[in-house]
Amino acid sequence: MAPLNGKGNILVVDDEPQITRVLKTTLSSYGYGTRTAADGDEALQMMKEWSPDLLITDLRMPNMDGLELCRRVRANSQIPIIVLSVRGEEKIKVQALDAGADDYVTKPFSTNELLARVRASLRRSSAKEEPEVQIVEIGDFHIDLQSRSVLVKDRSLHLTPKEFDLLVYLARHPGKVLTHRALLSAIWGENSVEQPEYLRVFVGHLRKKLEADDGGSRYIVTEPWVGYRFEPGN
Repeated sequence: MAPLNGKGNILVVDDEPQITRVLKTTLSSYGYGTRTAADGDEALQMMKEWSPDLLITDLRMPNMDGLELCRRVRANSQIPIIVLSVRGEEKIKVQALDAGADDYVTKPFSTNELLARVRASLRRSSAKEEPEVQIVEIGDFHIDLQSRSVLVKDRSLHLTPKEFDLLVYLARHPGKVLTHRALLSAIWGENSVEQPEYLRVFVGHLRKKLEADDGGSRYIVTEPWVGYRFEPGN
């Protein structure tokens, strides 16, 4: 069934029935097509028959936890993933981001905060919002914004949605020092400006993929205590 107002379909995965019930009611009331699953196994089975536009998952669940679910989904899908958890330690957040999550919301959370994260995630992944310029070609980089494909010196890269968004933002501001706050706001939204671990994880992933052959930090330069600078090459 298509979602009301065409806002998008969301799969909520949590082993607490009261959580899934509240989230389904809330998201549905805001026009999202919403289904629920009790664990990772059920979620993967459901995704074989139904294609959500966004996945919201708890971390601690029986059978298959949220981290493994993120890994399985990310192996063959680029849909946005928001992780929910009562555990707010930086180590756990980093593990979730490493597993393929795009965003992390700590329980308890406000409805407005979650809805803002949902809107931001769906907005960035929506194919309907096509930028005016479809190709970013600079230095060693050829970035196709419509197909979300990247070539570095004719080498094709496989990037997650957030890695791609981060690279595009950097590529649009070559040679400029971009502060941590500016990058967090641009890629994850205003609610994430105090989440520096997001940048550490995704910049680390991006560097490994961009410089797999050369090593070092040639394209993304760290400006200590300030942010990062993008050098696109010749």
